Amino acid sequence: MEGSGAPAEDILFRRPWLPVSISGCQLLAKSWFGETAYHILLTDMHCVWEERMDTAVIQSRAQELNRRLRAPVKAFFTHLCEVVKPCLAGVGSQTENEVQISLTRQEDGNINMRLKSELAGLPFYWEFHCTPAPVALVCIQLVRPLLTMSRLLQRQVEQLGGLLVRKDAEIQDYRENGATLSRERLQTDVFEEHTHREDFIAKALPLLCSEQQEALGFDGDLQELYAAIVTHGSARKRKLSEQQSAEEVEHANKEPELVLNASAGGSVSSESADGNEKQTNNGEPETRGAKMVNRPKMQQSLPVTSTAAERPASKPKKKKVGLFR
Repeated sequence: MEGSGAPAEDILFRRPWLPVSISGCQLLAKSWFGETAYHILLTDMHCVWEERMDTAVIQSRAQELNRRLRAPVKAFFTHLCEVVKPCLAGVGSQTENEVQISLTRQEDGNINMRLKSELAGLPFYWEFHCTPAPVALVCIQLVRPLLTMSRLLQRQVEQLGGLLVRKDAEIQDYRENGATLSRERLQTDVFEEHTHREDFIAKALPLLCSEQQEALGFDGDLQELYAAIVTHGSARKRKLSEQQSAEEVEHANKEPELVLNASAGGSVSSESADGNEKQTNNGEPETRGAKMVNRPKMQQSLPVTSTAAERPASKPKKKKVGLFR
């Protein structure tokens, strides 16, 4: 049983697809087993099936399949993991006398895996009821990693092609300087990428298609490449999530400062406005005097303006007195 330090989905995502053969069916499988829960995925490259089970459902199914079983989930789940995990990993360490597993396809598109083993001297039965997985899960667990693998391998081929071209140029330079090949069997033709690609596809593709009828061909190197890709993707996703969380926290910390700055700015502006009013009121006689000297015609308009400005100020005072009455 795997540790529960990381979420089950992340652990399952980092697991490579392993080729298994059950009842003559060639499948790719990946699985996660917790303390009292599991999640398995199966595919024949025509469909992807899954089953998720938690403690309560495992207890119910165990009672249904084993009438005489009277034990909590933890008591028999360890045994279930021990006999199932090798089967889903393609190891097959147990003999047929110890564990028997079979697979049947249902008319509704589901698949059932039946398992029979021995627990404490008594037969122990278990069934996996796998249903077609949603498209989003298939894309996350299979399609996207395979596309990334394809692009990565394509870049590797391009780099190897460039390396061969440079090697041919190096060999040609040796020949032009008088070097000769001591063993003719080591002589090779000049590498031409387009010709090599066409010849490779014509020869390798028919063999690959015939092999797919017998095995899905997810060997150790591809499993290692898959694991490296999904691990890098998980680390990148986790880093982006941490950066986003840090930005949200920083933004949340800045909001109170903005509010305080806004309120402080309002008080300062009001104080400055009051100061301007005081300066204006204090400087009114001088300004009026200057205007009276320079512009005699404005003398009549100034009292009118000041009177109009004083009237609104006196009216609210009367209203406030009336409200407090």
